Amino acid sequence: MKSVIFVLGALFLFSACEKEENSSSDSAVLNIRLTDAPANYEEVLIDVEEVRIHVSSDEGEGNWQTLENVNTGIYNLLEFTNGVDTVLAQEEMPAGTISQMRLVLGSENSIKVNGEYYDLQTPSAQQSGLKFNVHAELTPGLTYEMWIDFDAGRSVVKRGNGEYLLKPVIRTYTEATSGAVKGVVEPVEADPYIMAISENDDTISTYADTTSGQFLIEGLEPGAYDVEFEPVDDFTGQTVEDVDVSVGQVTSIDTITFQ
Repeated sequence: MKSVIFVLGALFLFSACEKEENSSSDSAVLNIRLTDAPANYEEVLIDVEEVRIHVSSDEGEGNWQTLENVNTGIYNLLEFTNGVDTVLAQEEMPAGTISQMRLVLGSENSIKVNGEYYDLQTPSAQQSGLKFNVHAELTPGLTYEMWIDFDAGRSVVKRGNGEYLLKPVIRTYTEATSGAVKGVVEPVEADPYIMAISENDDTISTYADTTSGQFLIEGLEPGAYDVEFEPVDDFTGQTVEDVDVSVGQVTSIDTITFQ
């Protein structure tokens, strides 16, 4: 399976930047980036063909717009984990409200397990696209960053007949209302499942990098979190309580060492 990987550019991050010189007075510039949470597969490849966005005007009228400047190709989602991302599209858009997005996939989707590639079935995505809801106000003359955050580990389902199905779990988050937690685990062989659990039991999870042991959990609402580590059977789990998350900040926690 060929793989087209786009260099560093979950869900959507919006941050208003300075006015673009080539932007018209009634439009905004939209950058869409792709990122992912780690998963216990060797590769998860998706074949991106189109990105469509539904934009509504102040009067409530709207339509689907197919973006023209999309970096189409086959992306290995696992290349974009722990804060790494890639630019999926850049477009000048009419001002208004973005309510939905569709990610249209081609037929060359696959997964690599134990050195073997298997087709990744995506029947609905090939028809009308992976559709997800988002609410974003585009103000004329500003640039916005939007992140699509896949959870590859939860998005791939293995059927009883040995086939693999893509049932995307995608979340959104904004820089203006979110923070992050990062750290390191050792030894890397502990391979922990890491969960940030809020006071109201909302949970966002990830895995540590299998080479460096580093992890990063993004898109967290401000507040206190318990960060739980569930390693493989040979190691004992740990919890770090009351980790404070602030808007626009990355909170570091001490190295987690498993026994």
